[in-house]
Amino acid sequence: MKICYLPFIFLILSALTNCTPKEKSLNSGELQAYHTMSFSEMEQQVIKHRAVEAMIWGMPAVNLDLMYQAMLRETACRDNQMLYWSGLLDWKNQTLTPNTDVIYFTPYFDTKEVGPVVLEIPPADGGAIVGTIMDAWQMPLEDIGPAGADGGKGGKYLILPPGYSGNLPSGYIVLPSLTYKGYALIRSVLKSGSEEDLAKAVEYGKRMKIYPLSQAQAPPATVYVDAAGVLYDATIQYDIRFFESLNRIVQYEPWLERDRTMIDKLRMIGIEKGKPFAPDAEHAQLLNEAAGQGFTFIDGMYKEVVKGGAFAEGSRWSFPQSIAMVFKASQDQFKDPNLYPVDARGLLFSFIFFTPKRMGEGQFYLMALVDKEGQLLDGGKTYKLNVPANAPVRQYWSATLYDLRTHALIREMSHAGRSSQSPGLQVNEDGSVDLYFGPKAPEGKESNWTPTDPKGKFEILFRFYGPLPELFDKSWVLPDIEPVN
Repeated sequence: MKICYLPFIFLILSALTNCTPKEKSLNSGELQAYHTMSFSEMEQQVIKHRAVEAMIWGMPAVNLDLMYQAMLRETACRDNQMLYWSGLLDWKNQTLTPNTDVIYFTPYFDTKEVGPVVLEIPPADGGAIVGTIMDAWQMPLEDIGPAGADGGKGGKYLILPPGYSGNLPSGYIVLPSLTYKGYALIRSVLKSGSEEDLAKAVEYGKRMKIYPLSQAQAPPATVYVDAAGVLYDATIQYDIRFFESLNRIVQYEPWLERDRTMIDKLRMIGIEKGKPFAPDAEHAQLLNEAAGQGFTFIDGMYKEVVKGGAFAEGSRWSFPQSIAMVFKASQDQFKDPNLYPVDARGLLFSFIFFTPKRMGEGQFYLMALVDKEGQLLDGGKTYKLNVPANAPVRQYWSATLYDLRTHALIREMSHAGRSSQSPGLQVNEDGSVDLYFGPKAPEGKESNWTPTDPKGKFEILFRFYGPLPELFDKSWVLPDIEPVN
């Protein structure tokens, strides 16, 4: 009877070692080892495998929970209030690949106790908003602002609890949600890099309102809580804390029909609705080991996917098709019965937060992990990026650096990037811009330079806000990053 477990156990080991049966075959000694494996040993293997599965499946919800917990832990902000940063982000904002050239507003909503929640967005008469409202799985309910459902005219977005059947008032953009919790990622875009325009972007963003529909006749003043200067660590924790976060979500949110297959798998690792998550020391050690294996797998997959996802032929800049697939599938909450890219979704939310409803209309991103020669970007070396003239954007472009391991801003750095709006940016005679990345600024290039940590590897996100057709038809191509000798 023991032989019947062999294919299953081999699939488990293949997943954890990032190989497939086609890449590795078992010799007679290995076969004998699995024939004689005890049930307890096999059970531990299965628990680890299911824990890694749970990590990949639960990544977007855990990602959001970690941001939410950072808010509760580090600020006075609470549900249905408005958390914001009154200045451009610095390294103390340890979320995944944030933008350091906009003003962030992130209201976290919860409809379980108060019912439907209203998020009011002002018209784009004195500023510009780019944002998305998402559920607890960071799946987009709707975009907001000029590229969203209100088209820049402003509007009242009404977020409904799961299964809501009450009367719906007129005049709202109605957003049914499958979860109680969620948040909106809202960026107030600066017109320039001046202090005056920064203050205007903050003021414009603070015209937004959030309140329960039950109070719509006389809405209370929205509570705004400033997180500027706060060490706000929401990086993914690859240990038992990941499963503690996942348990919080399972306990609070309803099971989604598409995820019912995970109920038994989670029960085996100790997560079950209505019961406490209380692993003993031995079980906790198994989960810590599984989390470490999960990181190794996800990190390796990330590097392979990004390196293989060239946006333009021969380019080292990437926009992997798996990312595009997740964005496409999530736009309708994975209603297509033939498409549920859980692996790609888990990978995506290991290095970003949020998915837009309409990718490419308000913003677009390119990623780079390697230089022109295909070598990982090294914080101990200096690099140059030439941004050609006439970049295809209606608003602005930016290049921002992140720690390759955490995907957060590199700690203790004076700044994280440069953009077309950076004050004092040097522009070449042909209209192009040379950017520099390294531990020390090249002489005379300080205004175009971004510092790196010489002890670590880094990655770059190049953002296009208000992208134009020339980006997508490849008539404008971003050159590769070149080492500077």
